Amino acid sequence: MPAIETKLAEVIETSSTGFTAQCYDLNAPPPLGSLVKTSIDGTMIYAAVGHVSTTSLEPGRRPVARGKDEASEEAVFAANPQLEKLLRCEVEAVIVGHQSDDEIRHYLPPRPARLHGFVYACDDVEVRAFSQKTGFITLLLSAQGNVSPEEMTSAVLRWIAASYEGKERRKYLLTAGKALAQLLSADYSRLKTILERLSA
Repeated sequence: MPAIETKLAEVIETSSTGFTAQCYDLNAPPPLGSLVKTSIDGTMIYAAVGHVSTTSLEPGRRPVARGKDEASEEAVFAANPQLEKLLRCEVEAVIVGHQSDDEIRHYLPPRPARLHGFVYACDDVEVRAFSQKTGFITLLLSAQGNVSPEEMTSAVLRWIAASYEGKERRKYLLTAGKALAQLLSADYSRLKTILERLSA
């Protein structure tokens, strides 16, 4: 029986290098650095979560505090069910590769993600398959957006490492560290910043 995929969000803005998706569950966005996927015309696009934000649906209108008389955060939403329709949680994801003809390629796909395409979480098996080579790190280091490339790269590598067990986890981090050392040989400060966050 095939695994049941977890549908997290829907693409609402798209470009050649990434996409923004609106989460279906306001309080359950994918974690920073996690790997997600969406598809277009038979091509699976892989992306890393680089930024998550929850804002009002109405431009210029900010949420107001509602929990003074409530015992828990959950009680705030229970007492104000309209919040689910007044707020939105968005994820900005950076494309780190794609799969075409059963081969994973660590460079940008020929076409951007589909508008209103569904976004799914990648399970550990998919994460390990994607990370067998380290070419995607180049895309992370050059990412632009609301999170620094250093923070995002370290978050993604920590997330990938967590999909491995025991000695394989340490082996993966060593492999990633060597790849980083080669890519950032002329920028010790950036390399040090990322490696410190990997070992923390």
